[in-house]
Order: sequence, then structure tokens, then C-alpha cells
Amino acid sequence: MIHLHWPWLILALPLPLLINRFMPSYQPAEQAALKVPFLEDFGATDTQVKSRQQQWPLWLAYLAWCLLVFAACRPQWLGEPIEQAISGRDLMLAVDVSGSMDEKDFVIGDNRVDRLTATKQVASAFIERRVGDRIGLILFGTTAYLQTPLTFDRKTVVSLLREAFIGITDDEPATSIGDAIGLAVKRLKNQEVESRVLILLTDGANTAGEISPLQAAALAAQHQLKIYTIGIGADEMIVRSFFGSRRVNPSRDLDEATLTSIAEQTGGRYFRARNTEELEVIYQLLDELEPIEKDKQFFRPRSELYFWPLGIAFVISLLITASRLQNRSIS
Repeated sequence: MIHLHWPWLILALPLPLLINRFMPSYQPAEQAALKVPFLEDFGATDTQVKSRQQQWPLWLAYLAWCLLVFAACRPQWLGEPIEQAISGRDLMLAVDVSGSMDEKDFVIGDNRVDRLTATKQVASAFIERRVGDRIGLILFGTTAYLQTPLTFDRKTVVSLLREAFIGITDDEPATSIGDAIGLAVKRLKNQEVESRVLILLTDGANTAGEISPLQAAALAAQHQLKIYTIGIGADEMIVRSFFGSRRVNPSRDLDEATLTSIAEQTGGRYFRARNTEELEVIYQLLDELEPIEKDKQFFRPRSELYFWPLGIAFVISLLITASRLQNRSIS
């Protein structure tokens, strides 16, 4: 169906008629070369012929005016209603991209991969499932910055997450967990939504930033921001060298106590991911803890149509102009 976005502009349709009715018309003075006492004996005069010839351009001009008014009303074609699911939740992901995330202690298929690669794969699938949530992405290392603002466009968030790489925020091997939480609070605190959630994934401890993680967690609790923390990294890894093999703990720098405290202060929960399978289970649990609510809303796609009447009015104006030029050349 056709919908007028500004229908009140139709009131401008009679404007040319009102001007013609109430404004005095300009009549150029003409001197007759020959005075005839009985005009009817000579048939139609030249003035009458010109008057009839001038009628059709006036009507065309008024038609062009009607088309211009119709274009100004902004006609739109409304398509069929499309159902959209809106959860009323803002969900922010904060992903550690510091140098320690380059540790290759995760396995996907038969290939050993680094922690960030595993996170990208599992978190991307999680994002694609979050129909109805507005999702944002924060990357943090020595500094924290907003990679993606809150959006319903899950494909864009996934694309930008997959483009992230180690050291994208800086070149120093440091982690600013507190700043990442503070940035999430800043972006979420003024949003009028039913639920605010931050999922923070890291493999280390806070070693940089302007605010401590616990201070940031207290601030998040004040603004009803729930934080789920994920500690990522294997507990044991075999390292081979020239002198043989030895077992090491690649997650020795992980500050689980702080991550647990952050989650408890904000009403969230702490999870530990030692491999890809555990990481997948954690994101599945997050789907259960923050279920996808579907409040049905409907969206009707709109297509603009104003350029059609505008184009026809332009063509008519060209015809009128060409006609006037032709009459002048003949006269």
C-alpha cells in the first residue's frame, strides 16, 4: 500500500488557484492598430486565439504543481509486515587481545590453535544465536576500546570479531581488565533496557589501566550491569625443547580470584575454559542463563516513491518551457 509520510502538505494543492483568484493579474498595455466597430463580423480575434492557446500550459503547470506537492508529501510503498524478535537486552562482549592470547594451548579439529582463534570461533557462534539482543564488542589489551557499538546487526559484530588480532590495541603485553569493564559501563549505563550484560573473557590478570577491576565491578553493580567472566587457558601443557619435554602451566598468570569477585559483585558468574569444548559449553550455559526472549514486533519495509512524481513534474516543466520558447520565436 502507498503511505504519505507528510500528508498535511496536501493542503498546499489549491495555493496556485487562490493566488490566481485573489491576486490581480498583470495586463500589458496593447495599442490596437485597427479599430473595428463590429468585432463579431471578423470572427475570433487574435486575443481570443492567444487566450485559448495559453489555457493548456496553465493546466499543465497546475498538474506539475500537484505532482510536486505529492512528491513533497513523501509517498512510500509499505511492504508486508516482517516479524522481529526484540529481547530488551543489551549484551556487550569484552575480549582480551593481549600478547598472552597467542598461546597455542587449544585444539580445533586436529589443529593446535591459539586462544584468540578458539575464542573467535566459539564466540562467533554464540553471537549468531543471540537473536533479538543488541550486541557490542570491546577489545582490550594495554588499553580498551570499543570495536563495535551496540547493534542488532550480528553479522557485523561477528565480522569485526574475526578481524581482531593479537596486539590490535597496542604493542605491549599488558591487560586492562578494569578499563574494559569501565568502558562497558559507560556504553550501557544510559540505555533504557530491561537487562544489561557484559561477558568478559581473559587469560591473565589486570596489569594496566586507570581503574582496578574491583572498582570497575562496583561501578557496574551500581548501574545494574551483570558481568559473566571467563578465564581461558589450559592448566597443563607439554613443551618440547632441545633438552627434552617438560610440563608447564600456561595459565599461571590467570587471576581467578579477581574474576570470581567481579562476577559475584555484579550478580554474574565465573567460568573456567581449559579447552575448546569447555569454552563451547560455557557459551551454551550463557544462553540458558540469559535466555533469548522474543517479544514480537513487526517491521514494514518502506520504499521511497517521491522521485516518480518529481520526475514527471520536471518533464512537464520542460514541455511548458519549450512551448513558450517556440511561441516567442514564431511571434
